[in-house]
Amino acid sequence: MRHLEVFHAIIQTGSVTGAARLLNVSQPAITSVLKHCEARVGLKLFTRTGGRLQPTPEAIALFPDVHEIYSRLDAVGRLVQDLAGGRLGSLSIAACFPVANGYLAKAVATFLQDRPGVRVALQSLTSPQVVDRVANREVELGIAYEPVVNPAVETEVLVNSCVACIMREDHPLAQNKAVNVKDLQAYPIITYLPQALLRSYVDRSLSDAGVMPNISVQVSLSLTGLIMAYHGAGIALVEPFLLASLPLPGLVARSLEPRVELKTLLVRAKSSTESEVMRQFVDYLRREVNTVQDVLAADLR
Repeated sequence: MRHLEVFHAIIQTGSVTGAARLLNVSQPAITSVLKHCEARVGLKLFTRTGGRLQPTPEAIALFPDVHEIYSRLDAVGRLVQDLAGGRLGSLSIAACFPVANGYLAKAVATFLQDRPGVRVALQSLTSPQVVDRVANREVELGIAYEPVVNPAVETEVLVNSCVACIMREDHPLAQNKAVNVKDLQAYPIITYLPQALLRSYVDRSLSDAGVMPNISVQVSLSLTGLIMAYHGAGIALVEPFLLASLPLPGLVARSLEPRVELKTLLVRAKSSTESEVMRQFVDYLRREVNTVQDVLAADLR
């Protein structure tokens, strides 16, 4: 490798002095490597003419191949630097629907603005499907609601949140700082389908309070619930982060009391090694989540 580097530098600069300056080494070091190179290949590569080194026909014949090798090695070096700096690589992520359609989508979009060499594959799934994708190593990172029970994965908390009441700003309960679950009996309710993971959280809260709500609409996606509330179908009992990430004018979020707490988890395969670009993205995502929490704080007092 050093022989190729010196040979390439001498042809580029035309002198030992220039090659030494280019490679940031001493002139004797260049001369020594050149002599060793010529001895190994058994060819005279340069002749001295008027203080400059002129490549011999043999050197000229070798140079295109040497230049290609040197260029490829240089490209590999740049690739290594870009990978180490998180400027190249890929992100393979699976996330539950409200997260994928909300702050995660925004975080991916803004993260890529300064990293055009990064490619992303983002799957929107149910939380159990997210965990399966991670456990099978089909994706590098998953984001799901608790509980996550799978021996092939490990988790850490991304954010704590609560189910909220999403309604039009002209709704009678919108004047309240928080909505007691018993206050919901008089109004149409929009919430998740029975098979949805978050529906169990809502049902538990209503049952504990002895409330028999008027559930007028059941949806599979938080986004559908928000749009239904926007059009006046009722109060949506959903996870509120999507509203903060994708605001719909005229909708407000109010805390539900007693609180129905949720944990959103980062899910990784056990013993997996995180890429540098993924490490940087997770740090970036945490900052985005903090921003969303600040936006919600004014409503969810």
